[in-house]
Order: sequence, then C-alpha cells, then structure tokens
Amino acid sequence: MIRVYVAGKYNDNNVISVLDNMRLGMRTCTELILKGYAPFCPWLDYQYTLMLREGEKISREMYHKYSLSWLDASDCVLVLPNYKDSGGALKEIKRAKKLGIPVFFSVNELDGNVFTGITPNGEFVEVLEKGDK
Repeated sequence: MIRVYVAGKYNDNNVISVLDNMRLGMRTCTELILKGYAPFCPWLDYQYTLMLREGEKISREMYHKYSLSWLDASDCVLVLPNYKDSGGALKEIKRAKKLGIPVFFSVNELDGNVFTGITPNGEFVEVLEKGDK
C-alpha cells in the first residue's frame, strides 16, 4: 500500500472550526483507505490524549516529532485545501519537498500519479510516480 501523509489545518480559533478541520481530515483519510491507500491521519491524535492516565502528558512537541517521523516514512504527502493558514502544514510541505517526497494537492492528482500492475511472477503492485512533485 502507498503510505500517504495527510497534511492540513487542525487548530483554529474556535471549537466548531477545529471540529470542521478534524472532520475534513478524517473524512479524507477514510476516502483514502477505501481507495486502497494507507493514510497517516493526525486528526486522530486526540485519542492519545483521551487515553492518558493521571500524571501522564504528551506535549505538543512530542506530537509534532511523532508526526514528522511518519511524514519521513511516507511515500507522498496529500495536502488538504485548508492548509494555507496552517503553520504546521506549511512546514510539512517544506520538509517533504526537502526530502524529495512528492506533494499532491488533491486526491485526483494523487490518483493520477499512481500506477498499478502485475509483476512477472504474478504479484500485484502499486507504483507512485515520483516525478517533479
């Protein structure tokens, strides 16, 4: 499966907007799973916070480090439309480009760069065209 790091806005100035950002991110990741991709979904991070016991803490920096580790291991990055005023998403795009990881700005663009086929020994494969992204 092609590993897709999904980048977009998370934080906002009110809870409804944060929830809207989470819904967009989670829905996009759900669509990617249904298409056969393996997305990394940072909008699910809240679940770790819910599982903390008394005295435990995951700092914002720890979340960022763990997320960037997944970005580094991804085959590509998919950027959501709400990224432009997200400092985190902008940093993720910059990092991906520095590492030579393809960056796509729509699911259709991502789909258009994935090719499938069968190897000579009959195995199904997916190949991400790395081109000049």
